[in-house]
Amino acid sequence: MLAGVRHIPSWTTAIPIVALLTLIPTWGAKPPGVVLAVVALLLGGAVFAAVHHAEVIAHRVGEPFGSLVLAISVTIIEVGLIVTLMVSGGSETDTLARDTVFAAAMITCNGILGLSILVAALRRHVAEFNAEGMASALATVGTLATLTLVLPTFTTSASGPEFTTGQLAFAAVASIALYALFVLVQTVRHRDYFLPDEADAPPEVHAAPPTNREALTSLGLLVVALVAVVGLAKVESPAIEDAVGAIGAPASAVGVAIALVVLLPETIAAIRNAARGRVQTSMNLAFGSAIASIGLTIPAIAVASIWLDGPLVLGLGPTQMVLLAITAVVGALTVLPGRATVQEGGVHLVLFAAFLVLAVSP
Repeated sequence: MLAGVRHIPSWTTAIPIVALLTLIPTWGAKPPGVVLAVVALLLGGAVFAAVHHAEVIAHRVGEPFGSLVLAISVTIIEVGLIVTLMVSGGSETDTLARDTVFAAAMITCNGILGLSILVAALRRHVAEFNAEGMASALATVGTLATLTLVLPTFTTSASGPEFTTGQLAFAAVASIALYALFVLVQTVRHRDYFLPDEADAPPEVHAAPPTNREALTSLGLLVVALVAVVGLAKVESPAIEDAVGAIGAPASAVGVAIALVVLLPETIAAIRNAARGRVQTSMNLAFGSAIASIGLTIPAIAVASIWLDGPLVLGLGPTQMVLLAITAVVGALTVLPGRATVQEGGVHLVLFAAFLVLAVSP
C-alpha cells in the first residue's frame, strides 16, 4: 500500500468519516441486529483504513516513529473505551482494566509477535531483527506487567488483589517513567536498535515519501478511524457480552474481546510489514503496543479511579501469572539471538491459543 501513499485512496477517507457519523446515532443505544451487522462492517473497514493511514505516516516520519504513532493512538483510544465501560458497567467492570491490559500483553507478545515471525520465516526461512532493541523492549514489558499486574496479588496492605492508594500512585508514576525512558531510548539515544534493515526492502518502501500535507491529512484520518473503531466496538459491546454469556465464558472474556478489536490495526500492520521483510517494524509494533498499553493505561485508570465507584482489581490470578511468566521466558529465548524460525513463531502462537482457550474456559 505504500506504493500509493502519494494518492490517498478515496475509500480510506470515506469509511472513517461514515463510521464516525454512524457512531453518533448508535452511541448509547441498543440497535437491532441488522444495524449491528452494518456497524461490524464499518468497524472492519475503519480498521483497514487506520492501517493505511498509519503506514502513510510511518513512511513520512520513518521508523520507529511510525510504530510509535500507531501504538500511542490506539492506546489512548483504548483507555477512553475502558473508562467509558467502567463508568457505565458498575461493579461488573471492576476487573475490566486488568483483563484488557493483560489480554493486550498476550495478544502483542504472543499473537502479533508469533504471526510476524511465522510470516517472515515462511518467506525468508529466518526472521532477522535487532536483538539489543527487542531485549530492551521485552525487559520493559516484563517489568511493567510485574509492577502493575502481578504485585497487587501479593501485597497485603489492601484486601484482595488490589493496591492501596499510595501503591497505585507509585505503580502509575513508575509506569509513566519506564514508558518515557523507553521512548527516549527508542527514538533518540539508541534509535538504530529499532531501525529495519532497508537493504533488501521491497521497492515501494523506497518510494518518495508523502508531503507534509498528505501526512497531516492521514494523521487526522487515523484519529477519526481509531475513534470510530473503538466507538463502534463500544456499540457492539452488549452483543459481545451476550455472546460471551451464551457460550458460558467468564466476564473476563469481555476484556479479551475488546483488546482483540482494539489491536486489530497493529496486528494487520505488523503482518503486512513482516510479509514485506520488515520484521523489525513488526517487532516494534508488537512490543511497542504492549509497552504503551500497560505504561499508559494503568496510570490513566489510576487517575480515573478517583472518580470511579468500587474497587480497582489489578492482580492476576494463578493461571494468568503462569501464562505471563512463560511468555517472558519464551520471549527472551526468541529475541536474544536476533533471529527466529517458524518454530519460535509457532511456540508463541500456541501460547496465544492457550491464552484464548483459558480465557473462555478457565
